[in-house]
Formats: sequence, C-alpha cells, structure tokens
Amino acid sequence: MNDNTMSIPHLIMNASTVVQLVMLLLLVGSILSWIVIFQRSIALGRAKKEYNQFEESFWSGVDLNELYREIPADDPRHGAEHMFQAGFREFNRLMPKTRDPDTVLEGVQRSMRVAWSREEDRLTQHLVFLATVASASPYIGLFGTVWGIMGSFQALSLTQQATLATVAPWIAEALIATAMGLFAAIPAVIFYNRLSNMSSRLLGKYEDFAEEFHAILHRNLQGRDGKPSAS
Repeated sequence: MNDNTMSIPHLIMNASTVVQLVMLLLLVGSILSWIVIFQRSIALGRAKKEYNQFEESFWSGVDLNELYREIPADDPRHGAEHMFQAGFREFNRLMPKTRDPDTVLEGVQRSMRVAWSREEDRLTQHLVFLATVASASPYIGLFGTVWGIMGSFQALSLTQQATLATVAPWIAEALIATAMGLFAAIPAVIFYNRLSNMSSRLLGKYEDFAEEFHAILHRNLQGRDGKPSAS
C-alpha cells in the first residue's frame, strides 16, 4: 500500500458511489451554509447600523411630521424606520376619520405589529437552512460512515486472509464522511446561534421602539393637537 492510495483525494475519487454522494451532499450543504453565513452577517450588520442611524435621528428632537415627509412614500424602509413609516401612515389615515384616541392608537399598534412581523421574516431569512445543515449533517456523515464500515466487512468476507490493506480504504472513506459531516455542521451551529442572537436583539430593539413611539402618540393625542413631535 503506497502513500498515494491512502491520500484523501484518491480515497474520495475511489470511494463507493453511495459514500461519494454523501460527500457531495455534505460539500454542497457546507458551501451553501457559508454563503448564508456571509450574506446574513452582512445584512444584520447593515440592519444594526440603519437602526442606530434612525434612532439618533428620531430622538434628535425633529418634528415627526417632518421626519415622515422625508421618507418617500414609494420607498419602503426597513427596521425601526419601517415601523415608524407604517405607524405614522396609519395615524395620518385615521386622524381625519375619528377623534377617538383608542381607535387611532389601536390602528397604529396593529400597523406596527404587521411591520414588526415582516421585519422578523426579513431578519431570520435562511436561518432555518443553517439550522437544518447543523442538525442533519452529522447524521448524513454517519450514514456514509456506516456504509463504509459495511463495505469493509464485505471486503473481509471475500478474502481468505484479513489484512489492513483490505479494509483500510473502506475505513478511511468512512472516516472522511464523518469528518465532512462535522465540517459542515460545526460552522452552521456556531453561526446559527450567533445570527439568531443578533436578529433577536434587533427585533427586541424594534419592539422597544414601537412601544416608545406608541407612548409619544398617546401623549400627543391626549393633548388633542394631532401633530405629534419627538418632544
């Protein structure tokens, strides 16, 4: 048995069809998971930056009517700005129709709740795929391992004398399948937890903003001026 026959590329190229399919599936899952990791990391980082910028603008003392007018109606925003846009739009729609504060506030709260739900879908997009790769990859790799070990026993049954050279390739390809399963699963687990935590923290901030904005509208409606401001 020479070193070349036991090299990883040689073992992969000469593995059984089932184990090769397992390795291919794990490789594709790993590549796609890294694409999701980079894409979601960038998206969540951008969302955090946008939230900080809008929060600074919101609490700068600017008149909320002016802040709302600065947002183009045909340009839907994201994050807290999306919730502000949805809530204030509903506020402006209901104010001419009713002077009942509870009706107006219920409509604003409902609109912001819908906007929050859409933000949740946006922030957690593709995270389910990471969770699937994290949970399924070890078992897929284990299937390849079991298949390789079964092949080694079949090879032993066909020989008169058991030697290391007979079973080594089968055991080696089985272990490679196990390693590839862990290679796909470990980063997916780590980044799923990290990205889920980032999205949960952002959604919590959005929810806090909605409560604060709702409280501002409630105070202004009590004054019956119908022109809310950040003060």
